[in-house]
Amino acid sequence: MASLFTKIINGEIPCYKVAEDENYLAFLDINPNAKGHTLCIPKQEIDKIFDMDEALYLGLMKFSRKVAHAIEKTVPCKRVGVAVIGLEVPHTHVHLIPLHDMDDMRFQRKVALTPEAFEELATAIAQNI
Repeated sequence: MASLFTKIINGEIPCYKVAEDENYLAFLDINPNAKGHTLCIPKQEIDKIFDMDEALYLGLMKFSRKVAHAIEKTVPCKRVGVAVIGLEVPHTHVHLIPLHDMDDMRFQRKVALTPEAFEELATAIAQNI
């Protein structure tokens, strides 16, 4: 059965796309810890990050770095934090979270955005890539 993220990749579920290439996709987390919280995923459905082959893994990190730089240019923050947890969806994903303090990395802390705010933010980050 396809993961939620595979359904997003296939266009079956909409997302607020930030960046995409032939192997990777970045989109805003719809339940964000902070404004600008973005997920970077490989298009190939692989549950655990360290099960990825080395080239795909390194490509995901390079792609995530590019997206993180765009987030920093778009969202005022001290830095962009990175987390790979992977328990919520069985598809490798890198969380990029704009940080103001350590609490921004706590996954119990969430911010609310309107659909319009998500759209504006995704467009703004994409323009900075």
